Amino acid sequence: MASTKKKKDQENHANDLLENPEALADQLSKTEEFINNNKALVLGLGTVLVLLVAGYFGFNTYKNSQNEQAQNDMFQAIYYFESDSLDLALNGDGINYGFLTIIDEYGITDAANLANFYAGSAYLKQGSFKSAILYLEDFQADDLLIQARAYSLIGDANMELGEYNEAANYYEKAANYEANKYFSPRYLMKAALAYENANDLDAAKNAYSQVIEKYWDSSEVQNAKKFKAKLDSAS
Repeated sequence: MASTKKKKDQENHANDLLENPEALADQLSKTEEFINNNKALVLGLGTVLVLLVAGYFGFNTYKNSQNEQAQNDMFQAIYYFESDSLDLALNGDGINYGFLTIIDEYGITDAANLANFYAGSAYLKQGSFKSAILYLEDFQADDLLIQARAYSLIGDANMELGEYNEAANYYEKAANYEANKYFSPRYLMKAALAYENANDLDAAKNAYSQVIEKYWDSSEVQNAKKFKAKLDSAS
């Protein structure tokens, strides 16, 4: 009730100012008097505001230029990655930067963020599973495919390390990230396998059931039915 009354009082005061020219003039006079009596404070606040705005636009301009440079510098590393020259992709060739240098030199940029994905993927291919997890966990994106793929790759690394519950958790995250009938069933099948390896058969059957019930028209549904039936008969 008190807050409602306060709001009404404020509205009435605003209406009085609009409807009463003398009251409005008096209010403006008080504001002018405050500014005249506190010029240093007002000037200081104005300067801070100008600096904040200038800093914001300056930082964005700098970040955009850095991102453009990082993308140019990363071109060769991506070529090496796609050619399976993973050491060169990660560390560079002495002339061109590798992904690790891109991350260090251009840490605030979108290109460096993407370099985390590539570096994690390269380490996974090399069998350096803990390093793969570290870099893939540093990657963040809004992209429908790549973020879910990153979660799935972290799951793959954990599977190789024998961390089956952690693997299943990341496969579930991949399946539920912007869930769709093209990729989610595949990630759920991976989650089910991870749960089976962890001997959590109820969770495995639940993952298979999700494929069967939610993604009945996917290419994974027949395998999901077969593997779930096998678990049902064994229990």
